[in-house]
Amino acid sequence: METITLDMIHRDLEFVKRELMEIKARMADMDCIITEDDYKALQEYNMEKSEGRLTSHEDLKKELGL
Repeated sequence: METITLDMIHRDLEFVKRELMEIKARMADMDCIITEDDYKALQEYNMEKSEGRLTSHEDLKKELGL
C-alpha cells in the first residue's frame, strides 16, 4: 500500500489549480453565447427593422397616450 503524504496532496492540488486556471482562460464568455432561439429572434428583428416594420419606443408611448 502506497503512503500518501501531505506533500503529494499539495502537488496534486497545485496541478489541478493550474489546469483549472488554463481551462477558465480558454472558456468562452457565457454572455457571448446565444441560443438558437435567440439567433432566430435576432434574425427576425433585423428583418423587421430593415423592412421598417418596427415602432419606436417614443411612437408607442404616443399611440398609447402615455
